[in-house]
Amino acid sequence: MIDRKHLSQRIAFGIFRLLSLTVVGILFAILGFIIYKGVGVISWEFLTTAPTDGMTAGGIFPAIVGTFYLMIGSALFAFPVGVMSGIYMNEYAPKGWVVRFIRMMTNNLSGIPSIVFGLFGMALFVNYMGFGDSILAGSLTLGLLCVPLVIRTTEEALKAIPDTLREGSRVLGAIKLQTIWHVVLPMAMPNVITGLILALGRVSGETAPILFTCAAYFLPQLPTSILDQCMALPYHLYVISTSGTDMDAQFPLAYGTALVLIVIILLVNLLANALRKYFEKKVKMN
Repeated sequence: MIDRKHLSQRIAFGIFRLLSLTVVGILFAILGFIIYKGVGVISWEFLTTAPTDGMTAGGIFPAIVGTFYLMIGSALFAFPVGVMSGIYMNEYAPKGWVVRFIRMMTNNLSGIPSIVFGLFGMALFVNYMGFGDSILAGSLTLGLLCVPLVIRTTEEALKAIPDTLREGSRVLGAIKLQTIWHVVLPMAMPNVITGLILALGRVSGETAPILFTCAAYFLPQLPTSILDQCMALPYHLYVISTSGTDMDAQFPLAYGTALVLIVIILLVNLLANALRKYFEKKVKMN
C-alpha cells in the first residue's frame, strides 16, 4: 500500500514537473525565436531615430517615447483611483452585499476584452469629452484597464495586514484615517506597488485601446503636449507587420520592435521586484 502511494506521488510529481518544464520550454522557444530574428536589427540608430522611408528604415524612438508616456499617464490615473477604492472596500465599506457586488463588478471588468475598453474610451474621452485622439485619452483608457487589477491587489494587500496592528494603533489614540495612512498602508505598500507595476507591464503591450484613442499610424516626431497623438510600440509592431510598401524590409524591423517591447516589459517586472524589496526593507526598518 505504501509503495503504491509513493508510486502515485512520484507519477503526479513527474506530470507536474513535465508540465512546468513544457511551459518554460515554450516561453524560451518564443523568446529565442524573437531574439534570433530581432537582435540583428537592434542598434543605437534603431533605438534613437524616427522611422523613415515609409517605415522600411530608421528606428522606433518616437514609439518608445510614446509607450512610456502612455504608461506614466495611465499610472497617474489608475494608482490613486485603484488604491483609494481598495482602501474603501477593505477598511470602510460594511461587509455585506455592497462589497460583494463591487468585487464582482471589479472581477468582471478584469475579464472584459481590451478592445471594449478602447471603444468606451473613444466614445467617452475622444468624442464626448472632446480630448480627440491624444495621449490624454489613451492614458485614461489604459488607466481604466489597470484599475480593476490595482483595486484587487490593494484589497488583498490590506487583508494581509493583521487586525491586531489596527487595534493597537486605535488604542494609542490614532483615528482610523491615521491608522490606515501611517500603519496599514505602509506595510501593504510592497504588494500595492508590485500590482501597479505589473498592471503597467500589461498595458504596455495593449494595442486595441490605443488604436481607438491615441495611436498614430506614422508620426516620426515626438509629441509636444498631452493632447497630441503619439506612436506606440504595440501599434507600430502591428502596422509594420500587416501593412506597408515593402514587407520584406519591414519584417526584420517588426522582430526588432517586438524584442524591444519584450525587454521593456522585462525591465518593468524587474522594477516591480526591486521596489517590492525596497519597501519590504523599509517596513522592517520601521
